[in-house]
Formats: sequence, structure tokens, C-alpha cells
Amino acid sequence: MINKDIYIEDLVQDYPELIGPLSELGIICIACGEPVWGTLEELVIKKGLNNLDEIMIKLNKIKKNDHKN
Repeated sequence: MINKDIYIEDLVQDYPELIGPLSELGIICIACGEPVWGTLEELVIKKGLNNLDEIMIKLNKIKKNDHKN
């Protein structure tokens, strides 16, 4: 389960299917080469977003649906 304390490096390595949705949420642009360190929560705060819970719900839903296929 993805939570606020997951390190971005682990998230990307373990669930590469989430790179696109992360970019769409305005959280990260891994494909553009932006270096990212720290946790999901730290990145959300750094980006000035206030919807961490919604982001985690969406990412977990995508991850769950992707692993069903």
C-alpha cells in the first residue's frame, strides 16, 4: 500500500506505472529528468499541494487495478 512515507525512489522503482499519473497530478516530472528525493508527503508539500490523501487514494486505486490485469 502506498502511504505518505513511501520514498519517491521506491515508488517509481516498484510501481513505474504510476509515473504518468504522478505527472498528471502535478506532483513530479520524472520523464523530464527532475531529480526527486524524499517521501511522497515531502514532495506534495514542496509542490504546494494540499491533497495528499486524495493523491494516495488515487495511486493505490491505480496500483490495485494495474495488478489485477
